[in-house]
Amino acid sequence: MAKLAMKEINAKGGILGRPIELYIEDTASAEATAVANVRKLIQRDKVDVVFGGITSSMRNAIKDVIVTRGRTLYIYPQLYEGKECTPYIFCTGPTPAQQCDEFIPWLMKNGGKRFALPSANYVWPHVLNQYARKVIEGNGGEVIFEEYYPLDQVEYSATVNKIMTNKVDVVFNTVIPPGVGPFFKQLYEAGFTKRGGRLSCVYYDENTLNINAPHEIEGLASCLDYFRAVTKDEPGSARIQAEYDKQFPGNIVFAAGSAATGMYRGLRLWEAAVKEARSVDRDAVAKALDHAKISEGPGGPAEMVPGKRHCKMRMYTAVAKQGTYDIVARSKGLVDPKEC
Repeated sequence: MAKLAMKEINAKGGILGRPIELYIEDTASAEATAVANVRKLIQRDKVDVVFGGITSSMRNAIKDVIVTRGRTLYIYPQLYEGKECTPYIFCTGPTPAQQCDEFIPWLMKNGGKRFALPSANYVWPHVLNQYARKVIEGNGGEVIFEEYYPLDQVEYSATVNKIMTNKVDVVFNTVIPPGVGPFFKQLYEAGFTKRGGRLSCVYYDENTLNINAPHEIEGLASCLDYFRAVTKDEPGSARIQAEYDKQFPGNIVFAAGSAATGMYRGLRLWEAAVKEARSVDRDAVAKALDHAKISEGPGGPAEMVPGKRHCKMRMYTAVAKQGTYDIVARSKGLVDPKEC
């Protein structure tokens, strides 16, 4: 998505009369490697802004190298657990408030009030679940259990048994690959959805639907800033989707995951800020980025919340149906991230 946004910007003359250049370094999912490569981007390549990081642990590893020692802007594009309020870091993916405030009441109306929170044991699920629990209990629901498992766990029979014997209505899942596929399969085989249970997962997009056979996750509900079905009545999203499909054909489709939407949104917001500032100076761009807006992006328009360095955006609730998603609810406007 960074390449797509860059190509679109350069096709219209670039920014301030200059084409933008994209430098890519691989973190190799190793913090030491990421720190070294980010340092190269700043010291050798003299970049004006850094995007990426994906996991919160990676963001925390590289942010000081970028904003403090490197005196460079950092745009973090991934959906995440919130609470990143460091100056010069701007977040353009969904936060817990955006993914829970409207979605959990929908789950209670279309699933039930008894929730289980099976989770991978790292920072995002822990903090997201704190927020989700508040929304569940604030709306009259109940968390039957909240458990955390090793990232590589693939056997979930004890968890499935607990869900079934405690008559859980809604599974609010944050187990991740490689465990999520076996977990959902075991839950299906136990008859959870057949007896009326509702499966939900707020990071599940069209690509992750392919982890399981469609019948195993039929009815799974997700809440994200973009689904392909949005393109039916959102012309800007349809244009971006069509351009992506043209430039990058293949099995991996453009979807909300892996920071794709936040990457495009972030680049376009940065473009707007640089144009307003008429400079790439960090302080000038940060001042303009603080209130930047775009009229078109994946899922619709977006805007930064002044003083908060987080992004308002539209949110969508969708349900898995025969291997794809149907949108069943959408926010009335841009949803506040409620951060910082």
